[in-house]
Amino acid sequence: MNKEYLQKFAKNLKRLRKERGLTQEDLESDSVSRSMISLVEIVKSDLTVSTAKAIADSLGIPMKTLFDFEE
Repeated sequence: MNKEYLQKFAKNLKRLRKERGLTQEDLESDSVSRSMISLVEIVKSDLTVSTAKAIADSLGIPMKTLFDFEE
């Protein structure tokens, strides 16, 4: 697990979520639980492509936006 990359992803996810005025619960779906979103945001879990897609769909953004951060 590349912790530094995941930290950047987590920071971007949290920023995107907050910009939209959403809670972790708001992103919950059949595919991803609130606890999984929390674990991703605090860098305690890696995520799959399917999870990233479900989160992007819940945010109403293209999946590539989740990965649009400086390395």
